[in-house]
Amino acid sequence: MHLFYTPDIKGDTYTLNEEESKHCARVLRLAEGDVVHLTDGRGVLYTTRIIDAGAKACKVEITAKDDHFEQRNYHLHLAVAPTKNMERYEWMLEKITEIGVDEITPLLCAHSERRVLKHDRVEKIIVSAMKQSLKTHLPQLHEMTEVMEFIRRPFDGQKFIGHCAEGERILLPKALQECTKALIMIGPEGDFSTEEIAAALQHGFTPISLGNTRLRVETAGVVACTQMQTVQLLG
Repeated sequence: MHLFYTPDIKGDTYTLNEEESKHCARVLRLAEGDVVHLTDGRGVLYTTRIIDAGAKACKVEITAKDDHFEQRNYHLHLAVAPTKNMERYEWMLEKITEIGVDEITPLLCAHSERRVLKHDRVEKIIVSAMKQSLKTHLPQLHEMTEVMEFIRRPFDGQKFIGHCAEGERILLPKALQECTKALIMIGPEGDFSTEEIAAALQHGFTPISLGNTRLRVETAGVVACTQMQTVQLLG
């Protein structure tokens, strides 16, 4: 199955852009009559047939449409502070996209070692991961947001914060058992500051634990996403 991201798709036919056309005709060596799949990134899967395998403008005809392909029964917003080593953060974004996440917000915290993020580059990584894992939901990537501002924003669901400070915390799988819409915050390598944790608790965030081992930021993001998926599948 070959999947292409086509956010502007409409009508009965569609022409892939030059980059995707080249990949289709020259890299994959697909020809007229071959079947390819397209997605708008909003959960719709289009089955199409190539009617013109041009290397600069590959044209397809839509033969079927699935409006609810691989629909999930939960909504997950992960807010994770970028790591100093950007490759580790990009790896996390790739993996959580493969597993299934709806929104991603990079956080700017008091202890953040990375304070700038190349939004366009990160978005390309997420799009590529969506296509490679044959998903039709493209996670919404928000701009990097200062954590105190983010904490104050309303969220119509349950809110959780993972931190390493002392205090009682509930295991995330247990907290998610009755939850279908969750926001999970994970801090930077130096963890959230005392003030940030206090502010989150004041604004209704529940402190959670991901297990009895200390995890790197990018590992914590993947574990949180996996635990959300597992709880919903088993529930």
